[in-house]
Amino acid sequence: MDRRHLLSDQDEASHSCPAGYHAGQVPVGGDGATAPPAQMMPVVPGYESLGPNVIPPSDLGPARFPAPCRAQERRFDIPAISEELAQEAFISYASSECCFSTKPAREMVFTDLRSLNTYRYLLETFTESRTKEWGGEPYNGQVVDDFREPPDPWSIPVPTPSLFQDCQKHIRIPHTSIIKGCHSCLSLGRSACRTCVNSGRTRCSSCGGSGRTEHDFCRSCQGSGMSRCHSCGGAGSVTCETCKGHGKLLCFITLKITWKNNIYVAVIDKGSGFPVKLLNQISGEKLLTDMAPKVYPVVSFPDSSVNAASESGVREHQAQFSTTCRILQQRQTIELIPITRVHYVWHEKTHVYFVYGAEHKVYSRDYPARCCCCSVL
Repeated sequence: MDRRHLLSDQDEASHSCPAGYHAGQVPVGGDGATAPPAQMMPVVPGYESLGPNVIPPSDLGPARFPAPCRAQERRFDIPAISEELAQEAFISYASSECCFSTKPAREMVFTDLRSLNTYRYLLETFTESRTKEWGGEPYNGQVVDDFREPPDPWSIPVPTPSLFQDCQKHIRIPHTSIIKGCHSCLSLGRSACRTCVNSGRTRCSSCGGSGRTEHDFCRSCQGSGMSRCHSCGGAGSVTCETCKGHGKLLCFITLKITWKNNIYVAVIDKGSGFPVKLLNQISGEKLLTDMAPKVYPVVSFPDSSVNAASESGVREHQAQFSTTCRILQQRQTIELIPITRVHYVWHEKTHVYFVYGAEHKVYSRDYPARCCCCSVL
């Protein structure tokens, strides 16, 4: 589960898979066929408990961390933008809003431009989890794998897709195949037609079942009020959707492998009054990137809040995933996000707005002049 932290007293704030992989849930068997209920299936040694619960990795071993990640011994300061750039961004912002007048942006008098150090810490933990369940497909003579002792779920080699991308794959576990009669149609290959309820005939649509039209007897049903069912062609039954008419299913245990990029984000804001949720789509300057199978919390960063966020994120992910998933790779980054708080006077009143991100976007909570249409509203 993604976890985002906003260390502030202000507002809180799928990738494609390779061929054979899936970004989301897919029908087991690939064609919609399902296995009979679990109570109708035999018990397979080592696979007595099936279901959605993840299988604990069999090779956890002791947790090993690399050496502590140390930031460079220097201050990371954001220079305040110039008054010219702050005004240009403000005018562009006012012009983009249909109900804002640009007068305050053009006539304002600056009183203070203050640069705010804002850091974003991001921890990505790329995990692999496995679950197992019965699946099936219509049986039409394909080779049946011997029903004998299968391998351990975590011993089955599966190529890992691209790192830090959510992905999913279903594979058939060897030596778990068995042929069973179709539970949906009782091995008949056909199911009762739901439209005519197995009768082969339905109420005539031309006369509504009365047998007569406005002036004469109904020619469509010859006055009987009933016509042949279009869904089953009058047979009263249709091909079974589960077994595709074969009457048998090839059942097997499937292993669902899920790769997920779990995210922990902390934005360190110093009570600036800026709603940090706006930073979700804003790029910053990367100050540190650290990637390893298991990363160590950042230490000695100039801002202790960043060190604390890293410590909290790494420990939380370790506790959350180490016993239920394989942690394949971790990556932590620290970004410096430029934010300038601008104080200005217009019509003898003081107002505040923010210019943020490398894109120089603007946020203003109390823009002082709007068009008459907004005033009426």
